[in-house]
Amino acid sequence: MTKQTELGGSFQLPGTSLTVNRTGYGAMQLAGPQVWGPPRDVNAAIAVLREAVAAGVNHIDTSDFYGPHVTNQIIKQALHPYPDGLVIVTKVGARRSEDKSWIHALTRQELIDGVHENLRNLGLEMLDVVNLRVGGITEPSEGSIEEPLTVLAELKRQGLIRHIGVSNVTSGQLAEAQTITEIVCVQNFYNVAQRNDDGFIDDLAKQGIAYVPFFPLGGFSPLQSSKLDAVAASLQRTPMQVALAWLLQRSPNILLIPGTSSIAHLRENLSAATLRLPSEQIADLDSIGKPAKLMSSSSGGA
Repeated sequence: MTKQTELGGSFQLPGTSLTVNRTGYGAMQLAGPQVWGPPRDVNAAIAVLREAVAAGVNHIDTSDFYGPHVTNQIIKQALHPYPDGLVIVTKVGARRSEDKSWIHALTRQELIDGVHENLRNLGLEMLDVVNLRVGGITEPSEGSIEEPLTVLAELKRQGLIRHIGVSNVTSGQLAEAQTITEIVCVQNFYNVAQRNDDGFIDDLAKQGIAYVPFFPLGGFSPLQSSKLDAVAASLQRTPMQVALAWLLQRSPNILLIPGTSSIAHLRENLSAATLRLPSEQIADLDSIGKPAKLMSSSSGGA
């Protein structure tokens, strides 16, 4: 098998020359506890990134408000100068306050500053993809996103951003965004238990737009389900591997960004892309998210 096949195949972002393997890596867990400050072992974080790229990962998701600044600086330390074909996707629209809370940063100046901070800490002159992050912690909120998205569109015209995505949005907000600039990806909260975006994913697939679920393994409240456990046991895989495999089989436009600070866990996540779930077990897993929500026991990335 090629590395592309081992990572679930590939996907070309619409209207771009960027093709990524469908299993990527989310960098949020490279920061310290509560996504704040440096990790306990910077060298271990560097090793995880290098292992991911060596395994064929060419899509890394990050943000300068992770840490803040920490994950981008570690990515630069580990991988710069970046290998050809590596796509780094970052996001703006939030910041961290001194009490470690997550707050909006959607004013014109905050967005401009956010883009420049990402450029500086990643060591880049242009960002491949920037997602505009709006809404709450895990759910979208209604309202126009025209004003902040227009700022990113201006930065794109200036040559600081190559492509634009949106995060934590409704289908209506996506439609509004598409009147302003081309949108190459949507990043929303979705996993085998959190299924609010089922219809949205299908609509995006018809448009050829990538859907990138954040917290694919549950995030701060990781996945736990007796059905998930039973399927995993029958296949001699872990529940988290099954949850990732389900996402890859859910729709061809889904790109994964599971996060970890452990090489062993990274390898486990990446190997999930080789798992093909039988149709009867997919049906069992489909029933998890209708309508029950899951409790937790292991970790995911955003």
